[in-house]
Amino acid sequence: MIGTIGRVTGTIEPGAVGEVMLPFDGGTSAFHAFAVDGTSTFAVGAKVLVVDFQPPQAVYVDQLPDFLSAG
Repeated sequence: MIGTIGRVTGTIEPGAVGEVMLPFDGGTSAFHAFAVDGTSTFAVGAKVLVVDFQPPQAVYVDQLPDFLSAG
């Protein structure tokens, strides 16, 4: 799960639970999402990088590095 690239489907912002779609178990699944730094905001449609996973269905994300978004 860590290192997976996801797509934001519910705005991630401080003080709120966002949502991201991630490839999971042969399909795609929605996960609760939080910014790893607690201050960043990610709009719907943004691609993000999963940096931590908290079972059963929560992830902490960060901005997708440029070298992963090229191509």
